[in-house]
Amino acid sequence: MKRLFYILAFTMVSHNSLADIYKYTDSNGVTTYTNIKPEGNSKAELVISGPKTADPAPPPREKKSTVRAPSPNSFPKVDQQTQTQRDQKRKEVLMAELAQEKQALENAKQLYEEAQNTPEVYRGANGKTFRNVAKYEEKLHLIEAEIQAHERNIELLNKELHL
Repeated sequence: MKRLFYILAFTMVSHNSLADIYKYTDSNGVTTYTNIKPEGNSKAELVISGPKTADPAPPPREKKSTVRAPSPNSFPKVDQQTQTQRDQKRKEVLMAELAQEKQALENAKQLYEEAQNTPEVYRGANGKTFRNVAKYEEKLHLIEAEIQAHERNIELLNKELHL
């Protein structure tokens, strides 16, 4: 199989166009691939057929029209009033979601301010109090990520509502 691959790859690289490739097995059981049709061997199989004539280049494609084709008659249609009601309901849902995201953003910002003023501490074995800087920074990073997520959601909702 590898031999066939190498032969085909060599043929494609060495010629500008593909030639006919034949495969046959001789009386000793040896399989041979060649671009020359073996004479007198009726069991030769044509594996790849190359082009016989040089075809002219295909004509350039026409640009598609940007005008949309009308919907087929069997396509379900909605009257203008129903569509307006659906659009209004969708807008109401998005506005409610936007209000929730704004409130969640404000809550996350308050939580961040409180977390900045509350250091993480732990008591050692001798009763002394120590600051846990790593835990404090991790807590702040999690809250920052939450703030960024809410800001991104607000941005996307505003974009959806065209605000």
